[in-house]
Amino acid sequence: MLVLLLGGAALLYGLQSPAANTESVTAPGDPTPPPPAEAVPAGFTALWRAPSPATPVPLVAGAGVVVAEGSRVSGRDATTGAERWSYTRDLPLCTTGVADGRVLALYRNDQYCSELTTLGPDTGERGPTRTLDARPGTRLIGQDPVLATGEDYVETFRSDLVRTAEYGTVRAPEEPGDQPRTGCTFSSFAAARDRAGVLERCPGEATERLSVLRPSGSDGDQPAFDSSAEIGTEGAQLIAVSAERSAVLLPGVPRLALVDRAGRRIGEFPVEAGAQISVPADGVARTSSDEGTRYWWTGGATVALDSSTLEPRWSVPGTSGPGTRYGDRLLVPVPGGLADVDPRTGAVGRTVPVDRGTWTGPVQVRAQGGLLVELRGEEIVVLGPGRPSP
Repeated sequence: MLVLLLGGAALLYGLQSPAANTESVTAPGDPTPPPPAEAVPAGFTALWRAPSPATPVPLVAGAGVVVAEGSRVSGRDATTGAERWSYTRDLPLCTTGVADGRVLALYRNDQYCSELTTLGPDTGERGPTRTLDARPGTRLIGQDPVLATGEDYVETFRSDLVRTAEYGTVRAPEEPGDQPRTGCTFSSFAAARDRAGVLERCPGEATERLSVLRPSGSDGDQPAFDSSAEIGTEGAQLIAVSAERSAVLLPGVPRLALVDRAGRRIGEFPVEAGAQISVPADGVARTSSDEGTRYWWTGGATVALDSSTLEPRWSVPGTSGPGTRYGDRLLVPVPGGLADVDPRTGAVGRTVPVDRGTWTGPVQVRAQGGLLVELRGEEIVVLGPGRPSP
């Protein structure tokens, strides 16, 4: 009888466990890498496309491209679009990302985005998992730490998924009073190595506040900060943080205020932001980067920021996204194609034609070898060198 009871309990657990409601199909071997980027071609043509509403940015990982929709994440051959691996749960996806060379898939369980799984980019093999307390609408940004954003709560975790900091409305605080403020609403987010920036509005304060967490110094739900201070204005956006600075776009005439680690404003620079300034609904500025530069899309222009100082270098107006490095050039989305830009000076050489059909909205693009992965709204379109086609 005892054996039967134990067997029944094991069966019941198996039917109710997450593994019983998961389908994981791994790739049989190593992928074929796409051709390397060489000289910028005369044009780009669409190779394949797929709906991908759960990838907030184009996800290039390993040698492939990641697509996510509904409850399913899949790794595709970059050149052909053929599915190599997939991972599916009986829960809806909240968001996806890439950190430390692994794909992050975050699923919603009840009212929280809590079930985080890591996947190998080339095989889909499952790696470490953990539980988050993130709210729906969250983004996973940064590398070390990864910052899970939210309207009233953020948390950070290391590349090994160990939580390093919590800030805001903590679901189950270890000790009352560990959080320095309550009732605050978060609007903008940015992350850099061992830094996580939050622009927030707190009850009883006259203006917005910039708080920069230092995850390595945090203890449980008691966060440590480099600084936290009101910025003296309303309607600002946090654009980026670096090892020593934060960059905040001020309202009105476009200016970028630079704030040091102690929370002191140390400079203010005019920004050629173009005809329109967008306010990202998820609070994360649209940026890309290379070794020495961050490329920020304002909504009407692409602005190059020095990665260390965050000072503006140059601006290209009339763009549709931040751009991506392609060999020694920068390709920036513009209506009708991609501007071929000198990344050092911002000088535009020519426009490489791309036929995007009826799509006229923002375009986020990442290079995968000699191919380009464009995210147009909720659709991924992979481009290869050749005569443009819709």
